[in-house]
Amino acid sequence: MPRRKAAVAVLAVLALAGCTTDKPTATTQPAASAPSASQSAQGSGTGEQSKFFVQADFDAQLAMRTQTPEGPSDKPWEQAIAPKMTDTAKYKKDGPYHLCFSNAAVNNPWRQVGWKTMQAEAGLHKEITKFTALDAEGKDDKQISDIAELQAKGCDALIVSPNTTATLTPAVTAACGKVPVIVFDRGVETDCPVTFIKPIGGYAFGADAAEFLVEKVPAGGKVLALRILPGVDVLETRWSAAKVVFDKSKVQVVGVEFSDGDAAKTKSIVSDYIQRYGKIDGVWMDAGATAVAAIEAFEDAGLPVPPINGEDQQDFLQKWKDSNLTAVAPTYPTYQWRTPIIAALKILKGEEVPKMWNLPQPKVTSENLATYLKPNMPPLHYALCGCESLPGFPETWGGKKS
Repeated sequence: MPRRKAAVAVLAVLALAGCTTDKPTATTQPAASAPSASQSAQGSGTGEQSKFFVQADFDAQLAMRTQTPEGPSDKPWEQAIAPKMTDTAKYKKDGPYHLCFSNAAVNNPWRQVGWKTMQAEAGLHKEITKFTALDAEGKDDKQISDIAELQAKGCDALIVSPNTTATLTPAVTAACGKVPVIVFDRGVETDCPVTFIKPIGGYAFGADAAEFLVEKVPAGGKVLALRILPGVDVLETRWSAAKVVFDKSKVQVVGVEFSDGDAAKTKSIVSDYIQRYGKIDGVWMDAGATAVAAIEAFEDAGLPVPPINGEDQQDFLQKWKDSNLTAVAPTYPTYQWRTPIIAALKILKGEEVPKMWNLPQPKVTSENLATYLKPNMPPLHYALCGCESLPGFPETWGGKKS
């Protein structure tokens, strides 16, 4: 970890249990027959559409998948797709700077990789003489308190990764009146932050995975959808995009289950569905951290692993290669954790930034799997960290030098 005069408070919580959400938990959806062309929006066992679904945003994100981003070709965390710039002259001030960060949590491997990457990025900039971070531990009420506390610490800019969307909106809105706010990863229901940073988004992730399954699963095939938790915009939009794709297809979505991001629970859910239906023809996941657990449920049952999606986590990529799986890995790149630091400095120097900073969002396929599989990194490392050139790599991220 780079040295700095930072005051950093971090608690590494390794489970998603206890996270609060904006939406009650869903129940298992009943099996359904293949949908007809005239079937209602409820779809093939997919339930009602998410309250987070916005057709215009869905259309825009799917279109962005084929757009060329602006920015340095070798630094995707500095790139932007179709940016509309916003003036930041009113925030210009001389350094050195005190940056503050309200983090939703470090309660899963994706967030742990990202947090290490953010700290390393902050360490590159000598004008950042203090970097104060508070970890909300996956609790909305704590993050609301954290944001209030940080506003009293003399922060020059405040970075927020919200725990949930609607519940954190008032706290972020209040902070916007006192300090320039940068939101990333998960959104809020206000446009008051100077910039909102994210990869293309959840719709693109969800659609990439669902389109792959529709292509690989035969008509009438049974698909199990696994979700982590409700109420987080990026996860809701992943599922709502998949729902659109599945509802237009001839596959059967036989279940939509929440796993809490727990490997044991994931494996148990998949095992239950195998016993119930005898055969599952495809597995869709809104996040791939527990993809290997889902795969193991099929292996334990003595069944071939059906088409499945994961993410760019190394254990899944290795399993994919070793078992020659039919798979795809949409990504939500952890390199996005570098961008808020870069954005904060631009804002404090009065430089324009995109109001909606859409980063590129690559997809791991069988054709490029070898590019992202990194045997020297630990199983829970995410390939798209953008951290390879940062000080301390690979050891800080748990890896070994080749």
